[in-house]
Amino acid sequence: MTEPPARRLLLVHAHPDDESINNGATMARYAAEGARVTLVTCTLGEHGEVIPPELAHLSGAALGEYRLRELAQAMRALGVEDFRQLGGAGRYRDSGMMGLPDNDDPACFWQADVEEAAASLVEVIREVRPQVLVTYDPNGGYGHPDHIQAHRVAMRAAELAEEAGLGIAKVYWNRVPRSVAEEAFARLGRELPELPFAKAAVIDDVPGVVDDERITTEIDGTAHGTGYAAAKAAAMSAHATQITVAEPYFLLSNELAQPLFTTEYYELVRGERAGERETDLFAGIHGAGVEEAS
Repeated sequence: MTEPPARRLLLVHAHPDDESINNGATMARYAAEGARVTLVTCTLGEHGEVIPPELAHLSGAALGEYRLRELAQAMRALGVEDFRQLGGAGRYRDSGMMGLPDNDDPACFWQADVEEAAASLVEVIREVRPQVLVTYDPNGGYGHPDHIQAHRVAMRAAELAEEAGLGIAKVYWNRVPRSVAEEAFARLGRELPELPFAKAAVIDDVPGVVDDERITTEIDGTAHGTGYAAAKAAAMSAHATQITVAEPYFLLSNELAQPLFTTEYYELVRGERAGERETDLFAGIHGAGVEEAS
């Protein structure tokens, strides 16, 4: 019998494209290094706003099916083979932006029973046995109901896994240090006249920006050449209904340019921190095929 990979990483995201924007370089790195990378997406993003005019006719279930194909293409770019939908394909629908009538749909993820959804995620945890879990902060990064719910479900699943003896060694939230965001947006402001974008976003539009001291971990997508960063850009481009990429920037349906971060940052919220600034999500985990932090 083939031994399972020593390192196993689970990421929980709300919609197709969230994983590539937040964690594309990280996923590419660990997949390339032989870790088992598992992505759980909670909805298919049926209420996403479509950017290309030729695809503007897509909505609802048709858009969800199309975005699932985009997700598969993005996963090929990142080298990730294990990606799945929470509770099975189409179990939970996109809830739309906060405050819209879509939030009241009984089938949407915002209305999901957290215990039930977390139990479904625990089944994935039981199968994969990840040492590391990555998800959003309590605000979902920027307040989208599906992101908030993904946080609640992921964190509850981590608790249930611990109770079942399936404890996850480390849990991280996606973050961006304020100093990095400020520098990137200053550069964007200087370069905007030369870009194919008319306007720039502002720092508050970037999910997960926090003061620098909260950052515990960073994964540099250019540390071993530009391959992981390039894979991230390719994965983001695969989500063409939602993202337009013009490296080192991109825009969403709001048509506001923002930086494409090739270094990805995290805040460790559960588990033992290995060093002042970790450069490996698995640092310090015994039996995960990594050296102990000095």
